[in-house]
Formats: sequence, C-alpha cells, structure tokens
Amino acid sequence: MAKTQSIPLNHQAVAKLDGSSPIPLSTYMRIYKKGDIVDIKGTGTIQKGMPHKCYHGKTGRVYNVTQHAVGIIVNKQVKGKILAKRINVRIEHVKHSKSRDSFLKRVRENESKKLEAKQKSSWVELKRQPAPPREAHFVSTKKNEPQLLEPIPYEFMA
Repeated sequence: MAKTQSIPLNHQAVAKLDGSSPIPLSTYMRIYKKGDIVDIKGTGTIQKGMPHKCYHGKTGRVYNVTQHAVGIIVNKQVKGKILAKRINVRIEHVKHSKSRDSFLKRVRENESKKLEAKQKSSWVELKRQPAPPREAHFVSTKKNEPQLLEPIPYEFMA
C-alpha cells in the first residue's frame, strides 16, 4: 500500500485570503484567563499561530496568556497513552467552550434547592434521576393487525 501524504490544516480549512472573509472583531475582544476551558478550531483565514490538525476540534484548559495567543493543555492520544500536551495557539483559532455551561446551571439550581429546603427544614434530592419507564397502556389493534415476522428460508441456486 502506498504511503500518502496528509494535508496540512491550512489547506483543509481553506478560506479566501483576499480579505473577503474578515474575522469579526468580537474574536479579539474575548478575555481569556488561566483555567478557562476552550475549544480549538483552526480558522483558515489566519494561518499564523494555527494549531496542528490533530488538535482541531479538541477542548483544553488555558495555562498561559500572551498578547496575541494562549497556551493550552490538551490531551492527545499517542499509541496507547494519553499525554497532556502544551500548545500555543493564536486567539483567532480558539473560543470559549460551552461544555461546562449545563453543569454550572445545575449547580446554581441545586444551591437554590438547598437554600429552600434549609428554610423549610426539609430534605431534597439533588441527584439526577434517570427517566422513568412509560406508564402502562393498551395498544389498539383496530387498524394495526399483529404481523408474524420470520426469516425467509434459504434457497440454493445452482
């Protein structure tokens, strides 16, 4: 089998470099702090500071912030191991992750539930419960006759 060369990310994430697809200024207005969880997404219009293609779509934690870039700790699988890699990426290729929003919302709800329960001096269940099974019901067979399902017998074609 012939070994084929892989395509660099700046060719995969192709964008016109003639200025017809400018980056919104809000990209540069975002504030990144140490400990923030961010998503890495290579933007084709800016090739400077672009992450390697193996980090495209990954989520990591910010450990360093500079004027135009951020340092991110990302997990990368290398053979049988998962290594915590430190990479530097320009802020055009990074955005805040929404993966933690639902958890933080649940924490706020739990805190309010605990406060209400404390005021009423009662106990409240904070654990998430799986969806219960459906209620018992009858299935009408008026327009839905039962069907017999069986495999088709094998016929040898000689």
